[in-house]
Amino acid sequence: MKKNRILGLLLAAVLLIALFVPCAVLAEPAEAAGTKEAAPADNRILWAVAIVGGFGALFGILLTVVSKIFAVPSNPTRDAVREALPGANCGGCGYPGCDGCADAIAAGKASVSACPVGGAEVAQKIGQIMGVAVDATERKVAHVICQGGTDRCRVRFDYHGIMDCNAAAIVQDGYKACRFACLGLGNCERVCPFDAIHIDKAKMIAVVDENKCQSCGKCIAECPRNVLELRPVSQPVDMLCRNAEMGKVVSQKCSAGCIGCERCEKACKFGAITIVGHLPVIDDSKCRHCMVCAEVCPSGAMRAEWEKRLVAEIDQSVCIGCGLCKRNCQFGAIEGEMKKPHVVNDACTGCGVCAEKCPKKCITLKVRDKARDPRVAVKAEPPAPKPQLTPEQLAKIEAAKVAKAAKEAAEKAQ
Repeated sequence: MKKNRILGLLLAAVLLIALFVPCAVLAEPAEAAGTKEAAPADNRILWAVAIVGGFGALFGILLTVVSKIFAVPSNPTRDAVREALPGANCGGCGYPGCDGCADAIAAGKASVSACPVGGAEVAQKIGQIMGVAVDATERKVAHVICQGGTDRCRVRFDYHGIMDCNAAAIVQDGYKACRFACLGLGNCERVCPFDAIHIDKAKMIAVVDENKCQSCGKCIAECPRNVLELRPVSQPVDMLCRNAEMGKVVSQKCSAGCIGCERCEKACKFGAITIVGHLPVIDDSKCRHCMVCAEVCPSGAMRAEWEKRLVAEIDQSVCIGCGLCKRNCQFGAIEGEMKKPHVVNDACTGCGVCAEKCPKKCITLKVRDKARDPRVAVKAEPPAPKPQLTPEQLAKIEAAKVAKAAKEAAEKAQ
């Protein structure tokens, strides 16, 4: 502390001298005119330049010395991590900008995949710098968990207040009939640093541009209705409603709301959907992306990206007709006789179970080029009845049981 005070006083003194001396040199002499001849103006200017230049050199030397004395030791690991970060300074990682994130990662307080903007590529680079293995992470983007635009959700009154979602939510719980609906007043749009979210002015609902979204999470934190959520880009099925009220109430408020009919849960062949509080919850670890849940949804609250739907294709030259694919298909989409090549019909949902079970690996999945037709599904064949035993076979079985019992009794007697 004493050293710091001495250096501070020294710098202050030099600064005062540097300001005073040039002014004194340039000032006119105080003596009366004619008593003493003033120095030529050119000499005063040269002296002032020389003094200012000298003090500039002195300041440079002092700053160099001070920087050496108070230098903070650099951390090469931290600097390398900071260089690998994208520099968006969005705060999506939970730290104050990329510098704070780099400090936390280098100190071991944050994961190498803490930056949501950089994604898997940046996580791999930082993992190499930190010397740790990085698990494969899937890119996520913000999704609007609502389809209640003004064309679907009933409007209770015209709102003419502040164009802010928080302010509008206070006024009678929002101007839309559903209190879970997106208000569409642009809070999320204003906080997005990547211009990835906009408001559809005609429908008054937020729309996300997945190509621009960097999953920083700022829009999610800003939304007062919690209608925004980060979801994997590979998930082609989404539940786009948060209204957990009874079905009749929901249908009166919004034509695209979930009515809790549970058809999706019953239609799912893989146990990936459970109903919690009148709303279906999808288990991503079990979902096979067959999209049957969206097919049976009467209100459209369960939305699917139909352009990504798959269909199985069997290589006829490799198929041996073992029948494993046919027996494991839950949708009756595979036809064929034993020991003959099988074919896939239009009932296929692209779930991929057949491809996993095929011992010859002759089944591949490709993007479907036409709509699925569940009407052509093949009905499952009933299991073959167990053969009936003849009287002679039954007599032999009884004799064997008696002989076994006699042998065990003899062993116990010994």
